[in-house]
Amino acid sequence: MRSEELGETLLTKRLALPIFASDPLSSVAYATQEILLVLTLGGLAYLHFTPWIAASVVALMTVVVLSYRQVVHAYPSGGGSYEVASTNLGPSAGLVVAASLMVDYVMTVAVSVASGVDNIISALPALVDYRVPMALVFVALLTAMNLRGVRESGHMFAAPTYLFIGGVLIMVATGLLRYVLGDAPVSESAAYGIRPEAGESDLMGLALVMLVLRAFSSGCTALTGVEAISNGVPAFRRPKSKNAATTLAAMGLIAITMFVGVTTLALIAKVHITDNACRLTGLGGDCEGHTQRTVIAQVAAAVFGGDSVGFYFIQAATALVLILAANTAYNGFPLLTSILAQHRYLPHQLHNRGDRLAFSNGILALAVVAGLLLWGFKANVTSLIHLYILGVFTSFTLSQSGMVRHWNRELRTETDLVVRRRHHLARTINATGAVVTGLVLAIVLATKFTQGAWLAVLAAGVLWLLMRAVRRHYDSVAAELEVTDPHSELAPPSRVFAIVLVSTPHKPTLRALAYARAFRPYQLEALTVAVDPEALADLQHKWQEYDIQVPLKVISSPYREITRPVVLYVRSIRRAGPRDVVAVFIPEYVVGHWWENALHNQSALWLKSRLLFTPGVMVISVPWQLHSSRHANHPAVRAPGAVRRGEPAPPGQSAGKPVGHDRPT
Repeated sequence: MRSEELGETLLTKRLALPIFASDPLSSVAYATQEILLVLTLGGLAYLHFTPWIAASVVALMTVVVLSYRQVVHAYPSGGGSYEVASTNLGPSAGLVVAASLMVDYVMTVAVSVASGVDNIISALPALVDYRVPMALVFVALLTAMNLRGVRESGHMFAAPTYLFIGGVLIMVATGLLRYVLGDAPVSESAAYGIRPEAGESDLMGLALVMLVLRAFSSGCTALTGVEAISNGVPAFRRPKSKNAATTLAAMGLIAITMFVGVTTLALIAKVHITDNACRLTGLGGDCEGHTQRTVIAQVAAAVFGGDSVGFYFIQAATALVLILAANTAYNGFPLLTSILAQHRYLPHQLHNRGDRLAFSNGILALAVVAGLLLWGFKANVTSLIHLYILGVFTSFTLSQSGMVRHWNRELRTETDLVVRRRHHLARTINATGAVVTGLVLAIVLATKFTQGAWLAVLAAGVLWLLMRAVRRHYDSVAAELEVTDPHSELAPPSRVFAIVLVSTPHKPTLRALAYARAFRPYQLEALTVAVDPEALADLQHKWQEYDIQVPLKVISSPYREITRPVVLYVRSIRRAGPRDVVAVFIPEYVVGHWWENALHNQSALWLKSRLLFTPGVMVISVPWQLHSSRHANHPAVRAPGAVRRGEPAPPGQSAGKPVGHDRPT
């Protein structure tokens, strides 16, 4: 796609919802489960805390959604939390947010794909041994789809997301209707008891508080991905801020409705789930071989029946949307890294768009790291979840704190009373968000640090240091390359001393000699390193036979080195004339197959790498196209007058006709 076609990739609200909100919408498939997994550590005694924990998660999501609506309106350029923190709290705080979000985006891919695979296994237990290969295949497919571009991936992801939303809402409505009519659904695990872990059966005081807080922090996974819309505002159609804010509100309302519905049905159906099937009492048989279904699978089976079409529809839609929920990260991560690269905190390549106008390098980097995580943690959701959500609440807290400063600055200059009232309300919302998310961050850090969250903290810290180092490098290079005296920089060298490296007097050597003579240097000589006496004698004989009017300089090398003698000789010329320039011409082969590179040009490559570090030395490659390269299928090579599909023809030319064929004689 041409750069001018970027506007065609912008998203409507209908497409933006599944692209940017699939992560928080799909998290209802495992948020309830994570709450229950923690509470059942103490057996069944503490499940009565579930409604209160769920209510706290809902209140928190409401505050965060309202807070990010202010961010979308105030900062529509797409930086989201990073831009807010950088502008209002300083670059260091902005980098903390950026590092935290990058870690969280990677975890979004890993956790979403692993959870999707779990739901596939819940429906088809025979696939349990293929968990990791399935997860890696799904990451590869997501990567391929996103490399096609944002709009194309949006069309692919819209249907599964809306099917999941519709399926869950129908399941919730059906289950609640059955409960009201006196036919409450009962889960397959309702008859099982749960054996508490050692020391967890009779918790009191602080220990009980910590258990409840751990369950709450696990349930907060429902909030992951909420900030993605604020990062992706530039991808919306105009009016960008209004459309993004509307999409954010719709996402919050749908996610809260589904989370409350699934949690309510899980309690009504008495779903029991543990981190280890052997803790289930009354199971009978071999507990090691028992595969527990996910909470949403048990709820669907209780509402529709374990072998019904409704059950398999819910499982298929849940698995698909969980895998596609990683798309939130595939859109947020490349956008964020592109902004960071533009600000010189990451390599410039991450700011470049690919052929389909997607940030291809960021997409590939995300896929590689997420794939390594899935492989290292064996695609286990319980293991991965402890590394999750720490980053997102770090960005929540800092961005909301930054927004408070933003509104304070606006209020110092605003005189209109109506606008001031709006600013006061917005500041109150953001201040509440900062306090609440700050408390949640402390809870998450305290309850999850020793269980694996320390790894996420370490990764964010390393990223923060790396980004600062990259920025220092780019700043030092920019300062070094800045022109202070253009006249002195444009002054030509006193003389040009040309050297052509020679091994054999073949066609590439003669071409390099001819090319060097065309430069009309002050002095020209051919240089060879004497390693083999017979080869040297043959070279000198042919030099005279061909009557080459260029002096041949021979350097002896008793230790059979080539690179070192050439570099030392070139440096000696530089010392003799510091204001001279030495131009070194190196004949090289151009091959047509990748494997041929291993057979040619190795000495030339090593020589160039050494000579490039010598000041005042210009290294010039003189290519010789071998026969294989002339017949290679290079897509970049086009016949004269050829026009790509979708490209306008040059003036005076119709597409498919050479220039001049349609002119009158």
